[in-house]
Amino acid sequence: MTRVLLLMICVFCVACAKEHRNTATIATTIETSDKTTEISIDSATLDSLRLGINFTPKGNYNNLKQQIATDRQYFARQLTQNKQKAIDTASQYLHDKLINEIVPHWYGTPWDFNGHTNIPNDGEIACGYFVSTTLKHLGFQLNRYRMAQEGGMNEALSLQPRTELKIYRNVSFDQLKTKLNNAYKDGIYFVGLSNHVGYVFIKNNELYFLHSSYYDNKVMIEKAETSPCFQSDIYVFAEITTNRNLVQKWIQNTQIPIR
Repeated sequence: MTRVLLLMICVFCVACAKEHRNTATIATTIETSDKTTEISIDSATLDSLRLGINFTPKGNYNNLKQQIATDRQYFARQLTQNKQKAIDTASQYLHDKLINEIVPHWYGTPWDFNGHTNIPNDGEIACGYFVSTTLKHLGFQLNRYRMAQEGGMNEALSLQPRTELKIYRNVSFDQLKTKLNNAYKDGIYFVGLSNHVGYVFIKNNELYFLHSSYYDNKVMIEKAETSPCFQSDIYVFAEITTNRNLVQKWIQNTQIPIR
């Protein structure tokens, strides 16, 4: 299939380009709220049981967001009693809610450079909006429009101070993988690339790229090593589920300023 590159801009400019490819996938039919959607999971590289994550959406999406808001009140009470325990527990909670409950509703949502839907699988979603919208729905107090309209560097700086970011330039994938596994533990991280943004899911020293793909035209998760969208001259990483300051902001419902 012919590949068409629509756009490539630096990490300081909002980015998503567009191509197509053929992949060996299996089609999975899922039901989300009141509609049925077909998504594709690469069965050759991704095994939900081995990864310990869920690919299939469960329940009503709006109810899920309401439940998260209710649960946050519990963590707010715990924070006043045992701060360290509350943050540790909330970190794991946010990890599970994002990867296993929020994101599965978004798999298969069509990509578009100008997409900004607020409803999974109803309209299109650009790469930056996929990140900002899922974080917003996870309960982080942020302006999803402003965040999505920033470049990868500023998006990362909205989540973590520059001194705590991990920035790598002109590295091979093997070098990057080694550096990340030395710096990070299993978790979910934001990544800004030279022409794209998304999440990196680290599990058992492997890197998986979760993003709204301009290459496959949909929200998906795939091995970072073989993802055409993950190729970049620069990688800017910010912690999310392992970011204690960010988790505390979530617990306290603190506004997150966009850089």
